[in-house]
Amino acid sequence: MKPPLALAVAALALMLALPASAATVQVTPGQDLQAAVNAAAPGDTVEVQRGFYRVNTLRIGKALTLRGIGRPTVSGGQQGDTIRVAAPDVVIEGLIVRDSGTSLKDQNAGIYIQPGAHRAVVRKSDLTYNLFGLWIEKADGVQVLHNTITGLRDVNSSQRGNGVQLYNTQGARIEGNHISFVRDALYVDVSHHAIFRGNKLHHSRYGTHYMNSHYNLWEDNDTYNNRGGLALMEVRDQVVRNNRAWGNSDHGIMLRTLQDSVIENNLVADNQRGFFIYDVEYATLRGNRVVRNTVGVHLSAGSTRNVVDGNDFIGNREQVRYVGARDERWGGPLGNYWSNYLGWDRDGNGVGDVPYEANDMVDRLTWRHPAIKLLLASPAVQALRLVGQQFPVLRVPTVVDPRPRMQPLAQSPVQPNTPERNLQRDPQPSSH
Repeated sequence: MKPPLALAVAALALMLALPASAATVQVTPGQDLQAAVNAAAPGDTVEVQRGFYRVNTLRIGKALTLRGIGRPTVSGGQQGDTIRVAAPDVVIEGLIVRDSGTSLKDQNAGIYIQPGAHRAVVRKSDLTYNLFGLWIEKADGVQVLHNTITGLRDVNSSQRGNGVQLYNTQGARIEGNHISFVRDALYVDVSHHAIFRGNKLHHSRYGTHYMNSHYNLWEDNDTYNNRGGLALMEVRDQVVRNNRAWGNSDHGIMLRTLQDSVIENNLVADNQRGFFIYDVEYATLRGNRVVRNTVGVHLSAGSTRNVVDGNDFIGNREQVRYVGARDERWGGPLGNYWSNYLGWDRDGNGVGDVPYEANDMVDRLTWRHPAIKLLLASPAVQALRLVGQQFPVLRVPTVVDPRPRMQPLAQSPVQPNTPERNLQRDPQPSSH
């Protein structure tokens, strides 16, 4: 048994080893918010009561929680960044953050998470009337969760910043946010192993603009009423699944210079171009529904060695616009469904007896003479398609599906704003 003095020394050592209990600092309207943050110790919570707080770049230089009570407003007065996070493990929640500066040169933001401010969390906040909503630079493990972000909606798109900008990050989680009226809702550059899930992105230039980013998961997002929905450029090892891209004035999903990726179970509807596929190799497109677009798929620039199987192409004015020097084969064990397929199924096995060919004579005529689209459903035009198939001299290189399905895989009606969802969650993409 230890003597009393030894027990006392051990107890004192244990007390010194334990961290001091975190305190809660209260801030009310009229008090200096920066002074309260400066006075707080690492690990403390600064609770900001409902009211209006004008700051000149609120700097958070230690690990603490800045929590709004009753949705207080923190305004930057249209100068600089409204809040700047300069330390790891900072949590910001429940605030209205607004009125950053408007200098594109200085890239002013509602919340700027600077290099080294790892594991920052921004959640359940409103970021409004800032140039950039959130700018995250060289900070890993950042979480942006369930925020509403709107930009400078009364100025031209070129004068706005992005909703959330990620630059040179690892392991970000961007989930459940509603972002609109910015330049690009999500701009992702040189950022890897991230998850983008459950976001609603609309009324911007691009819903999402990916550049030079790898091993990311894009799941269960809505991109609508933008110029472009999802743009993946110069990327590889992406998983893009269970998303909805609809009502975009250019493309729903752009795949440009992309390799080794899976694009599955997405609904792409009512866009000018459903998919725009350019310089794509070793990708798998499966289970996608491409519906009522002006052009279902625009395919060009040597996009080959891809697996395109089990997709439904329904009611697109032009199913595939293909630019290439030789036929491109799509389809596999499942086959794709083409709503304008004119073949037959004599043995009743659900598979067409003759291949489906896009870019036939009728398609080429409609490119040159758009008025012909008024007659696409007429028996004469349908007969012209069959004639073109019988005379190879009239063919040009095209997409060929040797075993087209006679019925779509998905039988439920298409509703872009509330489509059915595949609720199965696979693991996030693994690093190589």
